[in-house]
Amino acid sequence: MGPVPQFKPPSSLADRHESRLNPDPASDMTARTAANCGRTTVDGMDRRFLLLQGAALALAACAPTTAPTLGPDGRPLPKVYWIRPGDEEEVSFRLLDSVNTLRAARSLPPVTFDARLNAAAATHSRDMAVQNRPWHFGSDGSSPLTRVQRVGFTGRLVGELISETYETELETLATWMNNPDTRNVIMDPSARLIGFAWFQEPSGKIWWTLVTGA
Repeated sequence: MGPVPQFKPPSSLADRHESRLNPDPASDMTARTAANCGRTTVDGMDRRFLLLQGAALALAACAPTTAPTLGPDGRPLPKVYWIRPGDEEEVSFRLLDSVNTLRAARSLPPVTFDARLNAAAATHSRDMAVQNRPWHFGSDGSSPLTRVQRVGFTGRLVGELISETYETELETLATWMNNPDTRNVIMDPSARLIGFAWFQEPSGKIWWTLVTGA
């Protein structure tokens, strides 16, 4: 059997892979309001209403903004993406739909979930958390090929993608797509099956694993 395709996990400082409102409509009342942190001047029909409205705007403008929480290194801490109980199916199929949309754009056949590949991905996500290291080898020395064989997968392993991050599944997918090596695992023309799983720590950090097979 040929060598197992190994793909370096994306890397960055914050999460070992780098990734990434609407003003209220103006009042239809013919008025002009200028607020300067306490001084409000208005022209309009209902002066009392606009004075109150202007005061509220002034207070909002003067309210202190919430500064981001900083880590020990002085950099802003990442915003945590929590996957709540009951969200698992939605997260999984949002990823699958996005992968197939990307593949369809290149006239590639869709992939479908395979329970065995899902199981292999789940095992490795949890194991990476135990090791506290995003890499392709298990704590027992297992390779991606070994893991899919252990769960009874008899097809061909196309590749495995991993990530240690606080980002969503779609942000993680976007990062994988930005790297030629990891993108090839997702866009391989021979791929027909996919496994996808994660493990989220109490801190919110997520260990993602995606496996494709043919």
